[in-house]
Amino acid sequence: MHTEIEAGRELDSEERPWGAWHVLFVREGYKVKRIHVNPGHRLSYQTHEHRDEHWVVVRGTATCTVDDEEIILTAGHSLDVPIGAKHRIANLHDEELVIIEVQLGAYTGEDDIVRLTDDYGRHD
Repeated sequence: MHTEIEAGRELDSEERPWGAWHVLFVREGYKVKRIHVNPGHRLSYQTHEHRDEHWVVVRGTATCTVDDEEIILTAGHSLDVPIGAKHRIANLHDEELVIIEVQLGAYTGEDDIVRLTDDYGRHD
């Protein structure tokens, strides 16, 4: 685990098999992350019990799945993922995908992930 500094406090950052995420800002009730997805990789198909998410693509093309519906987003476009919805982000292209994710909810901890399927054999 790595850390970044924002306004005098350490923030989380972690490498994952699909890329990396970095917390940019966190306060009670919300968290903002930058997510990097390597070409040809995707996050687990998952749900959250305590938070909604709002994704904004800032670089690349995201193939998003929300409750089994596929949505393609390019830079400047966004998508809301309601609490409890099954979702995943995939990068099916040759350039890095960068997304800003805003998590909204009473709890935004990393352990609020229920993985339904995972390309890397991770289970919760």
